[in-house]
Amino acid sequence: MISSSNGPSATESREIELLTGVRTGKGTFYSEFRGAAERLERAVHALDTISRALVQTVEGPEQLVRAVAEAARSHLGAEWVLIALADGALPEAQPRHLILDAAGRAYAFEGLQNAEYPGTNLPSAVLNRLNDILRGRFGQCMHPVIEDHRAHVPMKLDGGVIGAFAAWTPPQRTLDSTDESVMQILASQTAVALQNSALFQKSQNLLEQAEQGFSEASRHALDLAERNAELIAAQRQLGTAQQHQVLNSERHRIARELHDSVTQCVLSAGMQIEVCRTEIAEEERGQRLELAKHLTRAAVEQLRSAIYALNRPADSTRTTLPELLEQLCTLHMPEDLRVTLRLDGAAVELPNDTEHALLRIAGEALFNTAMHGNATRAIMRLTYRMDSVSLSVADNGDGDPAKLRLMVHMASAGDVDGHHRGLANMTARARDHGGVLEVRRSRIGGVQIVVTIPRSDAPDSGRQPAEPERKGI
Repeated sequence: MISSSNGPSATESREIELLTGVRTGKGTFYSEFRGAAERLERAVHALDTISRALVQTVEGPEQLVRAVAEAARSHLGAEWVLIALADGALPEAQPRHLILDAAGRAYAFEGLQNAEYPGTNLPSAVLNRLNDILRGRFGQCMHPVIEDHRAHVPMKLDGGVIGAFAAWTPPQRTLDSTDESVMQILASQTAVALQNSALFQKSQNLLEQAEQGFSEASRHALDLAERNAELIAAQRQLGTAQQHQVLNSERHRIARELHDSVTQCVLSAGMQIEVCRTEIAEEERGQRLELAKHLTRAAVEQLRSAIYALNRPADSTRTTLPELLEQLCTLHMPEDLRVTLRLDGAAVELPNDTEHALLRIAGEALFNTAMHGNATRAIMRLTYRMDSVSLSVADNGDGDPAKLRLMVHMASAGDVDGHHRGLANMTARARDHGGVLEVRRSRIGGVQIVVTIPRSDAPDSGRQPAEPERKGI
C-alpha cells in the first residue's frame, strides 16, 4: 500500500514490480507505469484488430490479406506495409503479395483486384524486400528484425518459412518490443489463416463441382429416362411390325395351301359332278357323286382352317392374348358348338411369338373339336403362373385320347399323313418354345389338349421343357 507522498516503500516497490513488470523508484515509477499502460493498451487494441482481421478467412484469401495488412498498418502507423509469400509456398493461396501505403492504398503486381500497379511509385527498399521474399532469399531475416523504423517478421508454418511481413514507420513512430510481439502474433496467425482460407476455398470449389456434377447427373438421368421411353416405344413398334410380318407370312402360306389344296379339291369335285351329268351307268354315277362329296368336305375343312388363321386383320393394333382367344371362341364356330373361355391368374404380356404359338394351338384344337369330335361343348382355359403359362381345350365329344396320343407320338417321329398334320403342328409349336403338349380324357367326357410353355421373364428361366399342367377340366 502506498502510504506517503515520498513514494512507495521497498516492499511496495517489489510488489508493484511483480504486478506490472516495471521497476519502481522514487522519481521514475509513474512515468514507467504510464509507458507500460500505453503499451498495454496499444497491444490490446492491436490484438483486437488482429482478431477482427483473421475472421476474414471464410471471405476468401484476398479479403484476409487486405484485412491483415490494414491491421498492421493501423497498429504501427506505418508508411509502408508489405505482406508476401515465397514462390511455391501455399500454392493455392492468392494473392501472393500486397503493399499498403500510409493512406491504405493497395499496390500489387498481379492477383489482386482494385489494386494499383506499383510502377516506379514504391521506394526501392520496399521493392527490394518484396523481391527477396518472393524468391525465398531471407538471409539474416529468418528471425524477426525490429529496428527503430523498420520491421521484418517471417511467417512460419509447420516449421518452415513461407513468407514475411515488413513495415516502415515515420520518424515520429519508433518500434519497440511490444510491436515485435504484435507482429510475431500477426505473422504466425496469418500463415495459419491463409492455409485455412486456401483449404476453405478448395472445399468450396469441390462442393460447387460436386453440385454441378449432381446437376449434370440429374440431367443425364432425365435424358436416360427419355431415351428409355423412346426405346420402349420403339420396341413395341418393332414387336407390332414383327407380329404383322408373322401374320403376313402366315397369310402367304395359307394362300398357297388354298391354291394347292382347296382349289384342287373343288375343281376335282366339279369335274366329277360334270361327268355325272353325262350318260353313264347308275353304279358309276353313284361312285363319282360319293367321290365329289368327299372332295367337297375336304375343301370345307381346309377352308375352315384358313378362316381361323385369318380371323385377325393385319393392320389392327396389338390385342392381348385373352382378347384374341375370346374372338377365337366366338367367331367362325359352328352353331351347335358352345365354347367357353376361362382365365386363371393375372394376365401378363408375353413375347409375340409365344402368344402367336398359343393362339395357333388353340385354333387348331378348336378346329379338331368342331370338325372331328362331334362335340356340343368346349371349355378353353388360359392359366398364368409365375414361371409358365398353360392353355387347355377340353370338349364333350367322342374323341379317343389314346388314339390321339399315338398320333402325337407318330407326329413327333415324323411318321404322319396329311390328315393329322394339325397334331404335328401343335406339338412342334409347343416344343419350339420349350413347352410340352399332352392329350388326356377331359372331365366333361371328351378329349383335353393341354400345352404348357415356360415364361421367358421368370427368374432363372431357361429353355428346359415346362412341367405340364396336372389340373384337368
